Amino acid sequence: MTVKSLQSRAHILAKTEYQKELLSADINFQEKALPFFSETLKTHGHSDFLSGEIEILQINLGKMCNQVCEHCHVDAGPDREEIMTKETMEFCLAALKDSTIQTVDLTGGAPEMNPHFLWFVEEIRKLGKEVIVRSNLTILNANNKYKTYPSFFKEMGVTVISSLPCYTESNTDKQRGDGVFKRSIDALKTLNALGYGKEGSDFELHLVYNPGGASLPGSQEGLERDYKRELMENFGISFNQLFTITNLPISRFLDFLIQKNKYEEYLNTLIEAFNPAAVNGVMCKNTISVSWDGYLYDCDFNQMLEMKVSEKAPEHIKDFSVDKLTQRTIQVNRHCFGCTAGAGSSCQGTIV
Repeated sequence: MTVKSLQSRAHILAKTEYQKELLSADINFQEKALPFFSETLKTHGHSDFLSGEIEILQINLGKMCNQVCEHCHVDAGPDREEIMTKETMEFCLAALKDSTIQTVDLTGGAPEMNPHFLWFVEEIRKLGKEVIVRSNLTILNANNKYKTYPSFFKEMGVTVISSLPCYTESNTDKQRGDGVFKRSIDALKTLNALGYGKEGSDFELHLVYNPGGASLPGSQEGLERDYKRELMENFGISFNQLFTITNLPISRFLDFLIQKNKYEEYLNTLIEAFNPAAVNGVMCKNTISVSWDGYLYDCDFNQMLEMKVSEKAPEHIKDFSVDKLTQRTIQVNRHCFGCTAGAGSSCQGTIV
Protein backbone atom coordinates (compact mmCIF):
# COMPACT_ATOMS: atom_id res chain seq x y z
CA MET A 1 0.00 0.00 0.00
CA THR A 2 1.44 3.39 -0.95
CA VAL A 3 1.33 6.75 0.80
CA LYS A 4 -0.80 8.09 -2.05
CA SER A 5 -3.48 5.43 -1.61
CA LEU A 6 -3.49 6.00 2.13
CA GLN A 7 -3.90 9.74 1.60
CA SER A 8 -7.00 9.13 -0.51
CA ARG A 9 -8.54 7.20 2.38
CA ALA A 10 -7.60 9.71 5.07
CA HIS A 11 -10.99 11.41 5.04
CA ILE A 12 -12.75 8.21 6.10
CA LEU A 13 -10.23 7.20 8.75
CA ALA A 14 -9.91 8.71 12.20
CA LYS A 15 -6.64 10.60 12.29
CA THR A 16 -5.06 8.27 14.84
CA GLU A 17 -6.06 5.15 12.91
CA TYR A 18 -4.69 6.73 9.74
CA GLN A 19 -1.34 7.38 11.41
CA LYS A 20 -1.11 3.80 12.72
CA GLU A 21 -2.01 2.36 9.35
CA LEU A 22 0.51 4.56 7.58
CA LEU A 23 3.31 3.56 9.95
CA SER A 24 2.42 -0.13 9.65
CA ALA A 25 1.93 -0.17 5.88
CA ASP A 26 4.27 -2.15 3.62
CA ILE A 27 5.53 0.99 1.90
CA ASN A 28 7.99 0.62 -0.97
CA PHE A 29 10.68 3.24 -1.38
CA GLN A 30 13.21 2.95 -4.20
CA GLU A 31 11.87 -0.58 -4.80
CA LYS A 32 12.90 -1.64 -1.32
CA ALA A 33 10.42 -2.52 1.43
CA LEU A 34 11.18 -0.49 4.55
CA PRO A 35 11.90 -2.68 7.59
CA PHE A 36 9.80 -2.73 10.72
CA PHE A 37 11.41 -1.57 13.95
CA SER A 38 10.86 -4.95 15.62
CA GLU A 39 12.77 -6.68 12.79
CA THR A 40 15.68 -4.26 13.11
CA LEU A 41 15.83 -4.85 16.87
CA LYS A 42 16.06 -8.60 16.32
CA THR A 43 18.85 -8.11 13.79
CA HIS A 44 20.84 -6.34 16.50
CA GLY A 45 20.20 -8.91 19.22
CA HIS A 46 17.10 -7.41 20.87
CA SER A 47 14.58 -10.19 20.25
CA ASP A 48 12.85 -9.37 23.55
CA PHE A 49 12.38 -5.58 23.85
CA LEU A 50 11.53 -5.25 27.53
CA SER A 51 11.25 -2.31 29.89
CA GLY A 52 13.48 -1.88 32.90
CA GLU A 53 12.76 -0.36 36.30
CA ILE A 54 10.23 2.50 36.15
CA GLU A 55 11.99 5.71 37.18
CA ILE A 56 9.74 8.35 35.59
CA LEU A 57 5.97 8.77 35.51
CA GLN A 58 5.17 11.12 32.63
CA ILE A 59 1.67 12.54 32.91
CA ASN A 60 -0.21 14.35 30.16
CA LEU A 61 -2.51 16.80 31.94
CA GLY A 62 -4.47 17.58 28.79
CA LYS A 63 -4.24 18.57 25.16
CA MET A 64 -5.37 22.17 25.70
CA CYS A 65 -2.68 24.70 24.79
CA ASN A 66 -2.43 28.43 24.13
CA GLN A 67 -0.31 27.71 21.03
CA VAL A 68 -0.79 25.75 17.81
CA CYS A 69 2.74 24.72 16.88
CA GLU A 70 3.47 23.51 13.36
CA HIS A 71 5.15 20.25 14.38
CA CYS A 72 3.22 19.38 17.56
CA HIS A 73 2.90 15.60 17.85
CA VAL A 74 0.09 16.06 20.41
CA ASP A 75 -2.01 18.13 17.99
CA ALA A 76 -2.57 20.47 20.94
CA GLY A 77 -4.35 23.81 20.76
CA PRO A 78 -6.87 26.17 22.39
CA ASP A 79 -9.81 24.20 20.99
CA ARG A 80 -8.82 20.85 22.54
CA GLU A 81 -11.16 19.79 25.33
CA GLU A 82 -9.27 16.72 26.61
CA ILE A 83 -8.25 17.52 30.20
CA MET A 84 -7.24 15.33 33.13
CA THR A 85 -9.77 15.26 35.97
CA LYS A 86 -8.93 15.56 39.66
CA GLU A 87 -10.12 11.97 40.13
CA THR A 88 -7.54 10.71 37.62
CA MET A 89 -4.87 12.83 39.32
CA GLU A 90 -5.76 11.14 42.61
CA PHE A 91 -5.19 7.76 40.95
CA CYS A 92 -1.76 9.04 39.87
CA LEU A 93 -0.97 10.13 43.43
CA ALA A 94 -2.00 6.75 44.80
CA ALA A 95 0.28 5.03 42.28
CA LEU A 96 3.19 7.28 43.24
CA LYS A 97 2.65 6.80 46.97
CA ASP A 98 3.07 3.05 46.65
CA SER A 99 6.07 3.08 44.30
CA THR A 100 9.76 3.92 44.24
CA ILE A 101 9.30 6.24 41.23
CA GLN A 102 11.16 9.45 42.03
CA THR A 103 10.41 11.72 39.06
CA VAL A 104 7.08 13.01 37.76
CA ASP A 105 7.20 14.66 34.33
CA LEU A 106 4.16 16.87 33.67
CA THR A 107 3.33 17.62 30.06
CA GLY A 108 0.46 18.58 27.75
CA GLY A 109 -0.62 20.64 25.76
CA ALA A 110 0.27 23.31 28.22
CA PRO A 111 0.10 21.43 31.55
CA GLU A 112 -0.36 24.73 33.40
CA MET A 113 -3.80 25.13 31.79
CA ASN A 114 -5.25 22.21 33.74
CA PRO A 115 -7.48 23.75 36.45
CA HIS A 116 -6.02 21.44 39.11
CA PHE A 117 -2.39 22.01 38.13
CA LEU A 118 -1.25 23.92 41.25
CA TRP A 119 -2.94 21.48 43.63
CA PHE A 120 -1.47 18.49 41.78
CA VAL A 121 2.10 19.82 41.90
CA GLU A 122 1.77 20.51 45.62
CA GLU A 123 0.47 16.98 46.28
CA ILE A 124 3.26 15.36 44.27
CA ARG A 125 5.88 17.35 46.17
CA LYS A 126 4.31 16.28 49.50
CA LEU A 127 5.19 12.72 48.45
CA GLY A 128 8.83 13.78 48.10
CA LYS A 129 8.91 13.29 44.33
CA GLU A 130 10.86 15.45 41.87
CA VAL A 131 8.59 17.41 39.54
CA ILE A 132 9.40 18.40 35.96
CA VAL A 133 7.08 20.80 34.15
CA ARG A 134 7.35 20.98 30.37
CA SER A 135 6.33 24.57 29.68
CA ASN A 136 5.96 26.30 26.35
CA LEU A 137 7.06 29.53 28.13
CA THR A 138 4.43 31.77 26.53
CA ILE A 139 1.74 30.42 28.86
CA LEU A 140 3.65 32.06 31.74
CA ASN A 141 2.79 35.52 30.43
CA ALA A 142 -0.44 34.67 28.62
CA ASN A 143 -2.54 36.52 31.22
CA ASN A 144 -2.47 37.52 34.89
CA LYS A 145 -3.59 34.06 36.01
CA TYR A 146 -0.28 32.49 35.00
CA LYS A 147 2.14 35.27 35.89
CA THR A 148 2.52 33.91 39.43
CA TYR A 149 3.44 30.44 38.16
CA PRO A 150 7.22 31.03 37.89
CA SER A 151 7.29 31.97 41.58
CA PHE A 152 5.19 28.90 42.35
CA PHE A 153 7.69 26.76 40.44
CA LYS A 154 10.49 28.12 42.62
CA GLU A 155 8.51 27.62 45.82
CA MET A 156 7.86 23.99 44.87
CA GLY A 157 11.42 23.36 43.61
CA VAL A 158 10.13 22.40 40.17
CA THR A 159 12.51 21.70 37.28
CA VAL A 160 11.40 23.61 34.17
CA ILE A 161 11.99 22.23 30.68
CA SER A 162 10.98 24.68 27.97
CA SER A 163 10.69 24.46 24.22
CA LEU A 164 12.63 27.02 22.22
CA PRO A 165 13.09 25.76 18.63
CA CYS A 166 15.75 28.35 17.83
CA TYR A 167 17.64 31.29 19.28
CA THR A 168 16.41 33.47 16.40
CA GLU A 169 13.02 35.14 16.23
CA SER A 170 12.25 34.22 12.62
CA ASN A 171 12.85 30.48 12.98
CA THR A 172 10.99 30.21 16.27
CA ASP A 173 7.95 32.17 15.08
CA LYS A 174 7.83 30.16 11.86
CA GLN A 175 7.40 26.95 13.82
CA ARG A 176 5.40 28.20 16.81
CA GLY A 177 3.50 31.32 15.69
CA ASP A 178 3.96 35.08 15.44
CA GLY A 179 5.22 36.76 18.61
CA VAL A 180 6.16 33.49 20.34
CA PHE A 181 9.89 34.24 20.41
CA LYS A 182 9.56 37.61 22.16
CA ARG A 183 7.14 36.23 24.73
CA SER A 184 9.43 33.23 25.29
CA ILE A 185 12.39 35.55 25.90
CA ASP A 186 10.34 37.54 28.41
CA ALA A 187 9.39 34.35 30.25
CA LEU A 188 13.02 33.18 30.32
CA LYS A 189 14.08 36.52 31.79
CA THR A 190 11.45 36.11 34.51
CA LEU A 191 12.73 32.63 35.33
CA ASN A 192 16.34 33.84 35.35
CA ALA A 193 15.40 36.64 37.76
CA LEU A 194 14.10 33.99 40.15
CA GLY A 195 17.40 32.10 39.94
CA TYR A 196 16.39 29.52 37.34
CA GLY A 197 19.22 28.51 35.00
CA LYS A 198 21.80 30.51 36.93
CA GLU A 199 25.24 29.12 37.72
CA GLY A 200 25.32 27.82 41.29
CA SER A 201 21.53 27.79 41.59
CA ASP A 202 19.51 24.71 42.55
CA PHE A 203 16.67 25.75 40.23
CA GLU A 204 17.11 24.00 36.90
CA LEU A 205 16.00 25.44 33.57
CA HIS A 206 16.53 23.38 30.43
CA LEU A 207 15.64 24.19 26.83
CA VAL A 208 14.46 21.89 24.05
CA TYR A 209 15.43 22.10 20.39
CA ASN A 210 13.77 20.20 17.57
CA PRO A 211 14.53 20.67 13.86
CA GLY A 212 12.29 22.94 11.83
CA GLY A 213 12.08 20.52 8.92
CA ALA A 214 12.56 16.92 7.79
CA SER A 215 16.05 16.38 9.18
CA LEU A 216 17.81 14.99 12.22
CA PRO A 217 19.01 17.37 14.95
CA GLY A 218 22.60 18.50 14.85
CA SER A 219 25.09 17.90 17.66
CA GLN A 220 23.45 18.59 21.01
CA GLU A 221 26.76 19.75 22.47
CA GLY A 222 27.40 22.14 19.59
CA LEU A 223 23.86 23.52 19.56
CA GLU A 224 23.98 24.06 23.32
CA ARG A 225 27.12 26.18 22.93
CA ASP A 226 25.43 28.22 20.19
CA TYR A 227 22.26 28.71 22.24
CA LYS A 228 24.16 29.77 25.35
CA ARG A 229 26.30 32.23 23.41
CA GLU A 230 23.45 33.80 21.44
CA LEU A 231 20.95 34.01 24.29
CA MET A 232 23.50 35.51 26.66
CA GLU A 233 24.98 38.00 24.19
CA ASN A 234 21.65 39.18 22.83
CA PHE A 235 19.31 38.88 25.81
CA GLY A 236 21.38 38.19 28.92
CA ILE A 237 19.67 34.81 29.34
CA SER A 238 21.27 31.72 30.85
CA PHE A 239 20.05 28.12 31.20
CA ASN A 240 21.41 24.74 32.28
CA GLN A 241 21.20 22.29 29.38
CA LEU A 242 19.83 22.05 25.85
CA PHE A 243 18.00 18.87 24.86
CA THR A 244 17.76 18.03 21.16
CA ILE A 245 14.74 15.90 20.23
CA THR A 246 14.03 14.27 16.87
CA ASN A 247 10.66 14.98 15.24
CA LEU A 248 8.59 11.81 14.91
CA PRO A 249 6.16 11.27 12.01
CA ILE A 250 3.04 11.75 14.13
CA SER A 251 0.11 14.18 13.97
CA ARG A 252 1.01 17.67 12.64
CA PHE A 253 4.55 16.71 11.71
CA LEU A 254 3.16 13.76 9.76
CA ASP A 255 0.78 16.18 8.02
CA PHE A 256 3.76 18.39 7.21
CA LEU A 257 5.73 15.48 5.74
CA ILE A 258 2.84 14.32 3.56
CA GLN A 259 2.09 17.85 2.33
CA LYS A 260 5.74 18.27 1.35
CA ASN A 261 5.83 14.76 -0.15
CA LYS A 262 8.68 13.87 2.21
CA TYR A 263 7.16 11.13 4.36
CA GLU A 264 8.97 8.17 2.78
CA GLU A 265 12.21 10.13 2.46
CA TYR A 266 12.15 11.13 6.12
CA LEU A 267 11.23 7.68 7.36
CA ASN A 268 14.05 6.22 5.31
CA THR A 269 16.42 8.81 6.85
CA LEU A 270 15.45 7.61 10.32
CA ILE A 271 15.85 3.96 9.36
CA GLU A 272 19.26 4.42 7.74
CA ALA A 273 20.47 6.37 10.79
CA PHE A 274 19.46 3.57 13.21
CA ASN A 275 22.03 3.42 16.00
CA PRO A 276 22.03 0.19 18.05
CA ALA A 277 23.93 1.99 20.82
CA ALA A 278 20.84 4.15 21.45
CA VAL A 279 18.42 1.27 22.00
CA ASN A 280 18.91 0.78 25.72
CA GLY A 281 18.63 4.52 26.43
CA VAL A 282 15.21 5.19 24.89
CA MET A 283 12.60 6.69 27.20
CA CYS A 284 10.28 3.67 27.15
CA LYS A 285 12.91 1.69 29.02
CA ASN A 286 12.45 3.64 32.28
CA THR A 287 9.23 5.64 31.78
CA ILE A 288 5.48 5.08 31.88
CA SER A 289 3.30 7.61 30.09
CA VAL A 290 -0.15 8.43 31.49
CA SER A 291 -2.73 9.97 29.15
CA TRP A 292 -5.17 12.70 30.17
CA ASP A 293 -7.83 10.01 30.70
CA GLY A 294 -5.55 7.78 32.78
CA TYR A 295 -4.58 5.09 30.27
CA LEU A 296 -1.00 3.82 30.28
CA TYR A 297 1.48 3.86 27.40
CA ASP A 298 5.14 3.01 26.94
CA CYS A 299 5.91 6.56 25.83
CA ASP A 300 4.34 9.88 24.92
CA PHE A 301 4.52 9.06 21.20
CA ASN A 302 2.71 5.73 21.60
CA GLN A 303 0.11 7.63 23.58
CA MET A 304 -0.66 9.86 20.60
CA LEU A 305 -1.06 6.75 18.44
CA GLU A 306 -3.22 5.09 21.13
CA MET A 307 -0.80 2.13 21.33
CA LYS A 308 -1.45 1.09 24.93
CA VAL A 309 0.95 -0.98 27.02
CA SER A 310 1.13 -4.74 26.58
CA GLU A 311 -2.11 -6.63 27.21
CA LYS A 312 -0.42 -8.42 30.13
CA ALA A 313 0.16 -5.09 31.92
CA PRO A 314 -2.40 -2.87 33.68
CA GLU A 315 -3.94 -0.53 31.10
CA HIS A 316 -5.13 2.26 33.45
CA ILE A 317 -3.45 4.25 36.22
CA LYS A 318 -6.12 3.16 38.73
CA ASP A 319 -4.76 -0.40 38.36
CA PHE A 320 -1.11 0.66 38.50
CA SER A 321 1.35 -2.04 39.54
CA VAL A 322 5.12 -1.58 39.38
CA ASP A 323 5.64 -5.34 39.44
CA LYS A 324 3.33 -5.94 36.46
CA LEU A 325 4.71 -3.00 34.45
CA THR A 326 8.40 -3.75 34.99
CA GLN A 327 9.88 -6.08 32.37
CA ARG A 328 6.80 -5.60 30.17
CA THR A 329 7.11 -6.02 26.40
CA ILE A 330 7.35 -2.54 24.86
CA GLN A 331 4.97 -1.82 21.99
CA VAL A 332 6.84 -0.61 18.87
CA ASN A 333 6.19 0.55 15.32
CA ARG A 334 8.14 2.36 12.60
CA HIS A 335 7.94 5.72 14.38
CA CYS A 336 10.32 4.23 16.98
CA PHE A 337 13.17 4.64 14.49
CA GLY A 338 13.04 8.34 15.42
CA CYS A 339 14.24 7.62 18.96
CA THR A 340 17.17 5.47 17.78
CA ALA A 341 18.36 7.56 14.83
CA GLY A 342 21.80 9.13 14.97
CA ALA A 343 22.67 10.08 18.54
CA GLY A 344 19.26 8.87 19.68
CA SER A 345 16.45 10.94 21.16
CA SER A 346 14.60 10.96 24.45
CA CYS A 347 12.71 13.48 26.58
CA GLN A 348 16.09 14.35 28.12
CA GLY A 349 17.78 14.85 24.75
CA THR A 350 20.33 12.74 22.93
CA ILE A 351 21.19 9.28 24.20
CA VAL A 352 24.76 8.63 22.94
